[in-house]
Amino acid sequence: MNLDKRLTPEEALEKVKKEYKGHLKIFLGYAPGVGKTYSMLSEANRRFNKKENILVGFVETHGRLETQYQIQNLPVLPRKKINYNGKLLEEFDLEAAISLKPDTILVDELPHTNIPGSINKKRYEDVETLLDAGINVVTTLNIQHLESLNDIVEKITGVKIRETVPDRLIENAAEVEVIDISPDALRARLKQGDIYKRDVALRALKNFFRKGNLNALRELTLRQTAEEVDEELEKYKKQHGIKETWHTCERIMVCISSNPACKRLIRRGARRAKTYKCQWMVVNVDCTHFLAPKPSSKDIKSLNENIILAKDLGAETITLKGKSVSNELVNFASSRYVTQIIIGHPNRSKIQTIIRGSTVYKLLKEVKEAEIHIIPQ
Repeated sequence: MNLDKRLTPEEALEKVKKEYKGHLKIFLGYAPGVGKTYSMLSEANRRFNKKENILVGFVETHGRLETQYQIQNLPVLPRKKINYNGKLLEEFDLEAAISLKPDTILVDELPHTNIPGSINKKRYEDVETLLDAGINVVTTLNIQHLESLNDIVEKITGVKIRETVPDRLIENAAEVEVIDISPDALRARLKQGDIYKRDVALRALKNFFRKGNLNALRELTLRQTAEEVDEELEKYKKQHGIKETWHTCERIMVCISSNPACKRLIRRGARRAKTYKCQWMVVNVDCTHFLAPKPSSKDIKSLNENIILAKDLGAETITLKGKSVSNELVNFASSRYVTQIIIGHPNRSKIQTIIRGSTVYKLLKEVKEAEIHIIPQ
């Protein structure tokens, strides 16, 4: 028996929790009306026809006939009636859903705030309760309700989104499916009255549904999904011991030192990252080799200025530490699946090159999976 692979009690408990936890699928869109609920119900009908034990827990049709038509053959959970301020309101019945224990339940509008008197304050908390009970959940979400994007969305649209969900929901989802149509097609649907009543639609077209807003929100949605896919791919490669760089997207690494000329490299990296709309990193190495010259106060100041510029331009900044600058850069590039390396032309003297070698030459020799751009300084 291999004792190294024996789980601790805590690890075993965590494994059991994961195995018995329900799976979450999110239909993600960039604005109301792109077709999230319709797509969710279409899938539910396909599953129901294949005899899956699936239940409509709560779906908001907003009076859209095509959405209502999708529900008519599906089993629907009766809504819970709650008396609030003298009015009888309807809400998702979490207790009834858990007692019925379907294989899968549909719970629309993840960011919704529950009526006071409900078990949980927010609907996403209801969803987490269902998942913990071992029930699979299918839900819908618009990108503007993601907590980490709240400030960005307000800046784009001028609208403060009050109802948000934690990023962990989308990060831990078993599946995220983007429902995407062009902004022009969405605005056309709005004008035709397919999303809101005509008077509401006309106001919306001049405000939240301006074409510029929709283009920006659409890009946010696609980028968010790409990041999630990228993380899943990286996890897969690590699990299967795959070290080669798969050029599914660009990742740029800019190598800097305290040399003031490195600002040119940083700006070059920023422009290249903007062109590819990709992740980029600015990396320096604190060399601990006994022959490495000790940085002066002027060197330290210059390096800090370079790092500040990199941060201002949107780079992730990293300081590595080791006896060999080239080894640290090669290992880092491999670990982060870098596809392009930007480095300055070597400025070591002939004597320094003979004694300690050339970082550029070593990169050219050791790096097999990335393009190397040597920029004159």
